[in-house]
Amino acid sequence: MKKIFNSGWEFQHGETESFKAVTLPHDWSLFYPFKEDAKSSGSGGYVETGIGHYRKKFSYTPQNDRVFIHFEGVYMNSDVWLNGEHLGKHIYGYTPFEYEITEFLTKDGSENVIEVKVDNSAQPGSRWYSGSGITRNVWIIERPHCYIPCFGVHAYLEKLEDNKAYICVETDIEGGDNYQKEITISCEMFDNNGKKVSGEEQNTGARKKTIVIDNPILWDVENPYLYKIKVSLLENQTIIQERETDFGVRTVKFIADEGFLLNGKRVKIKGVCVHHDGGSVGAAVPAVVWERRVRKLKEMGCNSIRMSHNPPNTDLLDICDRMGILVMDEAFDEWKWLKGKELGSNTSGSRGYSEWFNQCHEDDLKCMVKRDRNHPSIIIWSIGNEVPDQTDPEGYLTARELKNICKELDPTRVVTQANDQIEAEPKKATEEFLNELDVVGYNYTGRWRSRAETLYDDDKRKHPERCIIGSENSSFGGVRGEYQMEARDHAGWWTHPYYTTPVIVGRLLRYTMTHDYVSGDYMWTGIDYLGEAHWPSRSASSGVMDTCGFEKDSYYFYKSIFRRDVPVTHLMPHWNLDVEEGTIIQVLGFTNCEAAELILNGKSYGKKAMSYPDYGMTERYGHFDKAPRPFCTDNLFLSWDVPYEKGCIELIGYNDGLEVSRYKIETSKETGKPVIDRYKALYEYEGDRVEQLEISVFDDNGNLCVNNCDEIKVKVQNAEIMGIDNGNPFSHESMKADHIHLFHGKAFLIIRILENAGSSVEVILGDKTAFIGLN
Repeated sequence: MKKIFNSGWEFQHGETESFKAVTLPHDWSLFYPFKEDAKSSGSGGYVETGIGHYRKKFSYTPQNDRVFIHFEGVYMNSDVWLNGEHLGKHIYGYTPFEYEITEFLTKDGSENVIEVKVDNSAQPGSRWYSGSGITRNVWIIERPHCYIPCFGVHAYLEKLEDNKAYICVETDIEGGDNYQKEITISCEMFDNNGKKVSGEEQNTGARKKTIVIDNPILWDVENPYLYKIKVSLLENQTIIQERETDFGVRTVKFIADEGFLLNGKRVKIKGVCVHHDGGSVGAAVPAVVWERRVRKLKEMGCNSIRMSHNPPNTDLLDICDRMGILVMDEAFDEWKWLKGKELGSNTSGSRGYSEWFNQCHEDDLKCMVKRDRNHPSIIIWSIGNEVPDQTDPEGYLTARELKNICKELDPTRVVTQANDQIEAEPKKATEEFLNELDVVGYNYTGRWRSRAETLYDDDKRKHPERCIIGSENSSFGGVRGEYQMEARDHAGWWTHPYYTTPVIVGRLLRYTMTHDYVSGDYMWTGIDYLGEAHWPSRSASSGVMDTCGFEKDSYYFYKSIFRRDVPVTHLMPHWNLDVEEGTIIQVLGFTNCEAAELILNGKSYGKKAMSYPDYGMTERYGHFDKAPRPFCTDNLFLSWDVPYEKGCIELIGYNDGLEVSRYKIETSKETGKPVIDRYKALYEYEGDRVEQLEISVFDDNGNLCVNNCDEIKVKVQNAEIMGIDNGNPFSHESMKADHIHLFHGKAFLIIRILENAGSSVEVILGDKTAFIGLN
């Protein structure tokens, strides 16, 4: 029996505040103002950290032999007590842990008191926003005396042969060493309709079974088909415990010359890196928030996520399983060497996981692998990100140890590390270190000298046997609705005008898409995240979506490259620019059509085409499957120099000379009426009902008021605000308030429904309102 244990908690920050009621998951950092002098610094997002105390009073009568409390994640350095008994301490904020509480529960029916101390005072302690508190779900779990532990079922594909899938199921049992009764295990497999599909069961040991299914449906990115495996623990032929796990039948392989193969077919990894925060909800992210975000990334054509740089919430992995998103599962950002975290502040004396690495890394890595290894979405383990140990002559020994832990617990997957010091100066990653990796991860492969042009070529010649993946490289990014027109003095080498960035990122993107041996790439990042900022900014703007999950122009740049199944047209910048009439503006067009035409106020500025994807002759000399088209650029976008004048600008996409897509922007009025767009979830989730509302302001012609930054007020009925945001990285407004200024005409609201009837939201903008019922 497993029961969610999130309600009825109280929280106290520090030692002087009074306790107040909270619902878990809970992240206290965003309930306090952003401050330039915050100890978390710019790296941590200028937020409050410190020490927090949680407590809950509850009555409990066990129905089974043993009772455990299970925490999915507490950031960080937690201590737990039940009725005054210290249950234990857990340091890492991203791995789960549990304690048996059977003997400490009251026996007379009186109330129990559980207390949790969370210490996030070691600051600055993270290179990104970590959040603070019990940031993931808590469960009460009952088990028999002899039981299958939480991550005690490991299922993996042994082989595919003669239209049969042979699936090995290994089961751990605890509490049975001195148990006298007969304990056995049985395994069954069911399709996604609940029909039993497993055939013969081969006994390969008391705790290891092989089940066989005929004509298996393979899990892949287009059809992520999931079976369910049920393992039963029997005592004298009576079931005393059952455990279920989703399972996808698929094969994965990395080959030096061919890249990544899924079920024997080459699949180019079109990935994004994603941090663990959910914008206005911080690190306490409801599953449906992840669903909306992943769904948008999938719509863009993304097929993979790198979990940067820590074990993610399992809700996110479940969603990737369901949606067909490949996963690079990552363990650590630090090993033995400390990384600096003073970005954007005057603080000094960085802290970090390196302080506890020797003490904790083995347990934390084992926990991640055992927790996650049944997920079909996971194709590769990453044991670290940009660790300075890569340049240490002894660093390869740590890499070997971590790799061996992964292989011991899961021999079916390969191991990588994201390296940012390959050919770096003055000190580069050692060959011994890179040779320990099954797949070598390259971060910012074009950063040094001639590699800005040659990219992976040099290493492919030098190491033809090496499997290569772009584990992190720059994305188009930018601030939604903002357009840097010129290069800025002293702005940093990482900032560029809006028309320059797609040239830079497009060079590597085109290389990756057209070279089979490069398995793929993970852009930094898919979604903006809190932290890694310089005041007055409180969040990084490297994503193709902002912290609200609103698409930026760059989103459509990637969609035009990743998606070939639907016509795509998009223009940037918007057409409410603060420039004089007649100013020459570089208008960028993103399209996957054969040609595109730009029209401004009825005047054509001509058709253009880009060379990508280009194809040569087939069958015989002079024969082309499709007639070559004239093109004007090797870039992955089109560009027109246009004198600015207000009105209507359009991009028309053509295939075979026929219009197949049209994108239009009109100069909008300054203000209009608010409109609420409610996200409709694909799946149901355990726990509280959470709603997500996109708020936009449209003028009376139906155009988004892109320059509107007026304040809106929000009134909720039978609901509570979990988070409010506008996507502006420079906003210091509270993300927990009932009001916020729009940013380029948009804002985003997340609420928790308190009752099943009568819930509603009203948005007020001046004398205009919008209302939505949420029954």
